[in-house]
Amino acid sequence: MKIAVTGGTGFVGRALTKKFVQNGHDVYILTRKMDAKENKKQITYVQWLNDGDRPWEILEGVDIFINLAGESINSGRWSENRKKKILESRISAANEAVKILSRLQKKPDVLIQASAVGIYGISDSETFTEDSSGAGTDFLARTVQQWEAAASKAEDLNIRTVYCRFGIILDDKDGALPRMAMPYKAFAGGTVGSGKQWVSWIHLKDVVDGILFAAVNRQLKGPINFTAPNPVRMKEFGQTLGKVLHRPHWMPAPQFAIKMALGEMSILVLEGQKVRPQKLLAHGYPFLFEDLPIALEDIY
Repeated sequence: MKIAVTGGTGFVGRALTKKFVQNGHDVYILTRKMDAKENKKQITYVQWLNDGDRPWEILEGVDIFINLAGESINSGRWSENRKKKILESRISAANEAVKILSRLQKKPDVLIQASAVGIYGISDSETFTEDSSGAGTDFLARTVQQWEAAASKAEDLNIRTVYCRFGIILDDKDGALPRMAMPYKAFAGGTVGSGKQWVSWIHLKDVVDGILFAAVNRQLKGPINFTAPNPVRMKEFGQTLGKVLHRPHWMPAPQFAIKMALGEMSILVLEGQKVRPQKLLAHGYPFLFEDLPIALEDIY
């Protein structure tokens, strides 16, 4: 198959590209900067998001379009300027993806659009599924709402559109887990905040396989929660991480200190939501890692 990926050099994009190449597919990675990027067997770089770019001319005949592009939410405090970049990068990428799709004579089978469980807002008591109607009002929730709305224009082109609402993606090299593991490796790990906040997690391998599953399963469309079936509270997450790393879980990180250090960005670790992958389970996706101890043991 011919597969287009925006954000192909990012955390999830790299893992997806590796899997696609292993499966014999041709991958077209859309990038703003072509510097030092050389095409390889089965991998072609395509410039986009610059004036004068015409990526649709190269992408004609693409079977699957995957949009993962967007400014990282983890790199730096959320100043007003930073929040603006986080939002605008997602909206502009989604709008450009729809523009490309509209220019293609033969439309792809599906648009796989990145999203996040942050759309549900924060709660210590509710359980959220794809049928949950309420949406949060914090910065992350508002951002994801607008992100999905921009990408939803692809549905007007009669393209099946899947919104991958990612939870916390676990991997040893990137994402949140290395930062969470660092204190434990230094024998200083412990409960973060109250410890009651939910962590809706998913192993990177299940993200990759789940995206492939959604891409070929034509019954799947709309929002899909990419989280493991068994979320845990932060205290249990920390205790499990310490056990797997053979380190103590004893030094708590109080809320006030985290808020002082991170500002509004502290919501990423002090708040959460309990999210269930109802659609993936209903359609028979075989999770590789349903339980946190097994996932962390595989990673470490």
